[in-house]
Amino acid sequence: MTTHRFFVEPGTAAQERFPIPDVIAHQVTRVLRLRDGDEIMLLEGDGLEVRCRLDGVWLDVVSRAPALGEPRHRLTVAQALLKGDHLEPVVRLGTEVGISRFELIVTDRCVAREVSGARLARLRAVAREAAEQSERGIVPEVVAPVLLAEVIGPGSVLLFERTDGPRLSDVSPPERLIIGPEGGFAPEEVAAAERAGAVIAGLGPRILRSASVAVAAAAVVLSRTGDFA
Repeated sequence: MTTHRFFVEPGTAAQERFPIPDVIAHQVTRVLRLRDGDEIMLLEGDGLEVRCRLDGVWLDVVSRAPALGEPRHRLTVAQALLKGDHLEPVVRLGTEVGISRFELIVTDRCVAREVSGARLARLRAVAREAAEQSERGIVPEVVAPVLLAEVIGPGSVLLFERTDGPRLSDVSPPERLIIGPEGGFAPEEVAAAERAGAVIAGLGPRILRSASVAVAAAAVVLSRTGDFA
């Protein structure tokens, strides 16, 4: 039987017995119709999972353990803004693969230039739902947009489809992947990133859609660190 997982506020499961948190009470009792003796997993975003057993309106802690689905390598993806709803699959699938943080960036060729508060909240909800589904121990942070210049630097790899340099699989696993918009990066941006200490790398001979790059690239990096496949 599937054990349902819920992210809750830090400190919620600090005691060994506590009321069902209000934020999940309706889903637990009305939607899922769980009964006394059923177990759920609570996650406070610290990498631990707390298994709890239902007893009326109370929860009893059964065990506390590290979340096995959380990667050791903390990979950040700086993703250029995309048109329409195309950021949602980036966040959803990227979370499932194991990305730890999403930094939204504005670049020269971005068609979209901003993200509304409602859209940012939606992306964070997508990250939360994906983290629950994929048995993560944290919800990846989704950061409001900044300019490209604010994220480039040493420890970063900028993915550029026209590079004659190394492929991503040839360089050391980075802390941050920088991914462009539908039109790619302008040559001036690539040069500026290189001057700032970022590595310029490619993914190979095929051109991927912008919404696909983060997932493919994260899989390459996390596979090399032993955190995926």
